[in-house]
Amino acid sequence: MKTEKIILGIDPGTTIMGFGLIKIEGKSMKFLQLNELQLKKYNDHYLKLKLIFERTIELIDTFKPDEIAIEAPFFGKNVQSMLKLGRAQGVAMAAGLSREIPITEYSPKKIKMSITGNGNASKEQVAKMLQSLLKLKELPKNLDSTDGLAAAVCHFYNAGKINAGKSYSGWSSFVKQNKNRVKK
Repeated sequence: MKTEKIILGIDPGTTIMGFGLIKIEGKSMKFLQLNELQLKKYNDHYLKLKLIFERTIELIDTFKPDEIAIEAPFFGKNVQSMLKLGRAQGVAMAAGLSREIPITEYSPKKIKMSITGNGNASKEQVAKMLQSLLKLKELPKNLDSTDGLAAAVCHFYNAGKINAGKSYSGWSSFVKQNKNRVKK
């Protein structure tokens, strides 16, 4: 059994995609990186999706994560925003699936609960807890990157738990679990 693994956490977005990486050694986790992909300056939604895909592939090829944890879009009132967010999540997932990396989705509430013990915690509370857990010297200005890091830490805390989140190990498992979404 492998005692070391790297987890890439992603908070998908069409304005900012946050991501964080942790390395698991035995039962402890070590901070590797957190950052964000700024997409505000681009008006073309399809270009944003291409950039999300390319950056995710770049992260995968650089850090060689064993698993990906991704924040699932929450259901807002604006259908157009939900559609864009779902597409952003989809291209990030497609990048991981194209490299045969298992992906697990977590709801924002599940991530917050795993990190702070409170499913309604603020972004700031989550960031402060991550700072404490991973001994980060300072927090980024935007907290999208800490949201990505939180997804990775949530995945570590939920490793091996049944019903932790929705998991896909490749295209075939995604298709099998989403028959209603696949056209023949």
